[in-house]
Amino acid sequence: QQSGRKYNLFLKRRLRIDKRHQSKDSIFFRDGVRRIDFVLSYVDDLNKEWEKKLERRKEFESNLQKAGLELETEDKKESEDGKIFFVKIHAPWEVLITYAEVLNIKVPIRENDIPPTVENPLDCVLFPFRLPEKVMHPEPDYFTAPFSKDKQELYLINDESTFFSPSMRNRIVNYILTRCPYGTEEGKKKFGIKRLLNNGTYTAAYPLHDCQYWKKASDPNCDSERHTLYMEWARFLRFYKEQPLDLIRKYYGEKIGIYFAWLGFYTEMLFLAAVVGLICFLYGLFTMDENMSSKEICDPSIGGEIIMCPLCDRDCEYWRLNTTCESSQYSHLFDNVATLFFAIFMGIWVTLFLEFWKRRQAKLKYEWDLVDFEEEQQQLQLRPEYEAKCTQKKKNPITQEMEPYLPLTSQAVRFCISGATVLFWVSLIIASMIAVIVYRLAVYAAFASLMENTQTLQPISGVLTPQLATSVTASCLNFIIIMILNFFYERIAIWITDMEIPRTHMEYENRLTMKMFLFQFVNYYSSCFYVAFFKGKFVGYPGAYTYMFNRWRNEECDPAGCLIELTTQLTIVMAGKQIWGNIQEAIVPWICNWWGRRKARNNPENLYSRWEQDHDLQTFGPLGLFYEYLEMVIQFGFITLFVASFPLAPLLALMNNILEIRVDSWKLTTQYRRPVAAKAHSIGVWQEILNGMAILSVVTNAFIVAFTSDMIPRLVYYYAYSENEDSPMSGYINNSLSVFQISDFPERNEPKENPENFVICRYRDYRYPPDHEKRYLHTMQFWHILAAKMAFIIIMEHVVFIVKFFVAWMIPDVPADVKAKIKREKYLTQKILHEYELEKLKERLCQGDKRATEKEFIATEGRMELSRAM
Repeated sequence: QQSGRKYNLFLKRRLRIDKRHQSKDSIFFRDGVRRIDFVLSYVDDLNKEWEKKLERRKEFESNLQKAGLELETEDKKESEDGKIFFVKIHAPWEVLITYAEVLNIKVPIRENDIPPTVENPLDCVLFPFRLPEKVMHPEPDYFTAPFSKDKQELYLINDESTFFSPSMRNRIVNYILTRCPYGTEEGKKKFGIKRLLNNGTYTAAYPLHDCQYWKKASDPNCDSERHTLYMEWARFLRFYKEQPLDLIRKYYGEKIGIYFAWLGFYTEMLFLAAVVGLICFLYGLFTMDENMSSKEICDPSIGGEIIMCPLCDRDCEYWRLNTTCESSQYSHLFDNVATLFFAIFMGIWVTLFLEFWKRRQAKLKYEWDLVDFEEEQQQLQLRPEYEAKCTQKKKNPITQEMEPYLPLTSQAVRFCISGATVLFWVSLIIASMIAVIVYRLAVYAAFASLMENTQTLQPISGVLTPQLATSVTASCLNFIIIMILNFFYERIAIWITDMEIPRTHMEYENRLTMKMFLFQFVNYYSSCFYVAFFKGKFVGYPGAYTYMFNRWRNEECDPAGCLIELTTQLTIVMAGKQIWGNIQEAIVPWICNWWGRRKARNNPENLYSRWEQDHDLQTFGPLGLFYEYLEMVIQFGFITLFVASFPLAPLLALMNNILEIRVDSWKLTTQYRRPVAAKAHSIGVWQEILNGMAILSVVTNAFIVAFTSDMIPRLVYYYAYSENEDSPMSGYINNSLSVFQISDFPERNEPKENPENFVICRYRDYRYPPDHEKRYLHTMQFWHILAAKMAFIIIMEHVVFIVKFFVAWMIPDVPADVKAKIKREKYLTQKILHEYELEKLKERLCQGDKRATEKEFIATEGRMELSRAM
């Protein structure tokens, strides 16, 4: 008897394995015919909410079946951990054609007969960067038309099971899931899978990947597009290859496709900016030895004889100018004539990038059937959360139907709370920046004293000046604060946007985008704005220094200028953000998935089904792309707003983006569940943000060249104050330093020690000497330089803006060939539809249909003739 029981258990186990063997890595129901379009999972936990959740699930699944969907449940005994139920959902043909019409999905009616564009003569050169044609263009090009149930014969329906692509199918099922009711609670009608996920009724809802990423599916009916994407796109060794945008669009949908198209185009355009920036940097490197300013600072007979005033009160000593020799040489790398050229070049490059992207976007809209994509129909649909939370209704003046609405008083209160919250967090950033400034002022004296009195630091004191040491540590501290504030504000921004109850998906995304961007803009750029435009500008002069909070003396710039400190700040924040971002995007999901799959590794592979494998992956989420765009737009700000201080910024961005494309593709293909396909015909509100930053960048770079770099004072000296015709820049350093009589120091500022009994010290400013009748007042040269700076800003801004607007005017947003193709396709599509209607009308006349009158026939023919004439 015992042996019989063992044999039965063996058979049961064997049957289970055989059953799993049939469905291993399968994307079909048990019958092997019906495709799994969506999967819901839940855990049957026996807590106090168990009965309520069970009731919700029964009602929800019953309503899904009433909507026409077919369900198949996998018992928890069949799951890998023995705890999770899986509900597999299939959308039959009748459901697909019904909702394809509702969603205005375009489908093929005839193969495109427009001749392809003329081959590029550079194709042979670009061949190593190309992908196989089958990967780049997985489907033939078709003329398309919005689907209609009444015109099914018109469409190229070869096989009903494959007519709608998997991304279309999961989009249709998701549309039903987000609007399916599951009962009434607290007198309110409840519906939507999102709410059921939030209250724990279901633990996950996701469409399936079509195979494992590292190998093709064994089922010949499966296209294994995920494997193709991994092999041709998601591996870093393919970094030099073009992206298979059509395959990305087919597998993930247009919204994700347009993101990768934009990111790839942005990276391509960065190549030009990186090359020019590198050339400007090399110019500074090769002319470093010819820089007269650093020569004079390093010369023992000039810089060695100039005694500088103390850098802080009481504790700091007098110091010789030549101690900043190395830092003055390095500052020439970024503060030279090429800086001006590069700032003007980047102002024009930004315009070229944005204008050419519009053209690329217009081409994609045509190729991806988004020309007639109505944003209003797709994005302006009411959010399920809005419909659920707004109990009051009013008549829509257009549709004459009752719609939910949010009263004006409720909107006003919510906006006030939202605005106050955003203002509080922006104020918190400003407060944290002030705290970092106080840190800089407080530790500056400590660094100055430490470096003067510590013998072990003497060998590096030339490179690591007190200013640089303070700047580096403050930049690192600022970066840590930025990351901490980001972590909290992301959650606050989502919460207050949810609280506002935006009416549509577009409103929700736009509001969240503006909140997050405003915060990130202030958070990331405030420290750079401080160093660029405030540090060293309000110092005063020895004996009359200005103080913050009447306690900490304001920072001075290095004698070689503040530009090197801005470069340091920009490098640390930009590079730190990119490194941290890649760690977050790649390593964190990989660790989470490894941890989630650790138990499954000991089980037979045929017991680990496709829906369980995908269940153990991370969720991409509706805001997944939002964070990707935000990361890139913040980077765009770094390479445009402050690029005059760091010509290598585009090169850093280029290297990061080459990695970013592959990291994003790798994590999306291997570490995340398949996202629900969504349509989008542009990058949305991000386009306006980029345009705004492009305009602001011209202003910021003009101010950086004028006020942060030493270019204008050097040019004024060269043309107006130089006395040496053979070497016009000799004597500039002595000219740019004013004289202060040490006996004029008040007790608060005077150093404790003056062992060498210096009588005068020098400081960076243009003021009259102590023996002049206008002692310590600004000289006429100061006002000449200020006037030159203001004139330079006005001239540079006007020149760059004129060139920008001229370039924008010269480059049409839609290429001429794309315009012609759109018109041709519209004409042919109308012709096909009219011919179809005419044939149907003829059939009705032949069958003796009284409703098909001769006048209707004549009118239809007339419409065709009119269409041809147009």
